[in-house]
Amino acid sequence: MPRSLHLNLTDSKQEDGNDSGDSDLVLAGSEGRVGFRGLFENRFILGISLFSTLGGFLFGYDQGVVSNVLAMESFGAKFPAIYTNATLKGWFVSTLLLSAWFGSLANGPVCDKIGRKRDIICNVVIFLVGSALQTGATSPIYLFAGRAVAGLAIGALTHVVPMYLAEISIANIRGSLVSLQQLAITFGILVSYWIAYGTSHIGGTRCAPEIPYTGALLNGKPTFDPYNDVPSSGLHWPISSVVESSGWCLGVGMLFMPYSPRWLVEQDREEEALQTLSRLRQKPAGDRSVRFEYLSIVAEWINNYLALISSRPKFKRLNVGCLTMVYQQNMGVNAIIYYAPTIFAQLGLDPNTTSLFATGVYGIVNVGQGIWKFTHMFPKLLQMLATLPAIVLLDSVGRRPLLMSGAAGCFVCLAIVGSLVTVYGKDWPAHAIAARISIVFVFLYDVNFAYSWAPIGWVLPSEIFPLHLRSTGISITTSTTWATNFLVGLLSPAMLTPSAGGTIYYIFAGFSLLALLSAMFLYPETKGRTLEEMDAAFGDNSTDRERERMEGICRELGLPVKALLTA
Repeated sequence: MPRSLHLNLTDSKQEDGNDSGDSDLVLAGSEGRVGFRGLFENRFILGISLFSTLGGFLFGYDQGVVSNVLAMESFGAKFPAIYTNATLKGWFVSTLLLSAWFGSLANGPVCDKIGRKRDIICNVVIFLVGSALQTGATSPIYLFAGRAVAGLAIGALTHVVPMYLAEISIANIRGSLVSLQQLAITFGILVSYWIAYGTSHIGGTRCAPEIPYTGALLNGKPTFDPYNDVPSSGLHWPISSVVESSGWCLGVGMLFMPYSPRWLVEQDREEEALQTLSRLRQKPAGDRSVRFEYLSIVAEWINNYLALISSRPKFKRLNVGCLTMVYQQNMGVNAIIYYAPTIFAQLGLDPNTTSLFATGVYGIVNVGQGIWKFTHMFPKLLQMLATLPAIVLLDSVGRRPLLMSGAAGCFVCLAIVGSLVTVYGKDWPAHAIAARISIVFVFLYDVNFAYSWAPIGWVLPSEIFPLHLRSTGISITTSTTWATNFLVGLLSPAMLTPSAGGTIYYIFAGFSLLALLSAMFLYPETKGRTLEEMDAAFGDNSTDRERERMEGICRELGLPVKALLTA
């Protein structure tokens, strides 16, 4: 630690009295407005965060493209085996998810070695390579290879971006700031849906309008057969320049972004860490709140490394982080994202353009809540605003109330949809009202998920681990996301067949109920706590010997002893 900083801190304590340090610690941890209003007090951090979440946009765009491409006749004409085979379709979706699992798991040590900033840049380059392979694919081999390469980068980006946002933020706005990642993901999904919907009309909504459908019957009507109802023109892919240009912007822009001050402390670049923290807080390096925040980071890093499963409280952190990701994926949202056209077609919509339109509507629900008026614009407004309540409420209401209300709402909606599919799913044309009620509850389900588990699933794991275990902990929780996501993507096609009835909805409802119970009885409230204060939330009390050592660290750094002992 720079000697001059230590001396300035000690001198200021002597001048102002013994209690000044305690009050400054409070100031460093809770200064400014809470939540959404606090985002605009430091526009520098807000700008960095909005820019960094382009990584989430890339993830969302790639997620959304898949479901729509799988429903396109032009894709079926180009790759008929994938289009008609449920197993291949599941592997087409899941290849990226399996690769993302490996990418997120392997990215922990890489991120610690090269830093959050460089890690984002490197993974953007990898993502662009994967995107190019998918866009230019002429055979299934290139298509699957592109999915695998892009998955490596997406998994790594979902690990590093929330961690980077959490480490540059302050406690009062951290939840709102990290939830911007989820907003970016849902916006990427939204963009991909509507680009797919628009491009499906290029040359008409049918590949070969002069040839009647000869495929299997769905709701009493023949469907497209990619082997016989072949198109007269080429494949209309969703516009790839959107995701590629976003990737280039993120990669180039990160060259000018600051390093994480917490990572700089890990690398013993303490003076640079202090200057970076000063820049992020928009205050002089000599400001008392900046110095105290910096010294708290240093003190935490000096403490001995403890494995994530070496004690019950630390295992509880890992358990909460992993469970959050398991529930986030197994409550059903990704099955609907990946196979939305199939689901809406099963619920009685036309399997072509109408289901793509409904998919686009569903994508908008991922972003918001709107005016209750049943017009074509209603579902768009409804979904376009659905993640925004989380940004507003996360740091004021807290994490647990949103998680509990969201899980309860998802459980009710999924149980209703499952029951309707089980009773009426074999003959939707004869039960049109039941079909429409099912579609309404699918939308309502997504509203409940979008303001709760969708954003908080990224917030909680990024804030609960101590500095020396943060990258490793987030790497494990993110890999849990992709492992469960892989299983959902692989198994969903078989469970969405008419013979399965509403089974898949009941399974998702069961996970929603488990999520509700976990949020009620297992999860601690973390709102308003600094990253260095999470020990108290998880009951991670040091032994007497560790406490004595930490007291010595606090005295050496000029911090009040209770600064870390009460954290």
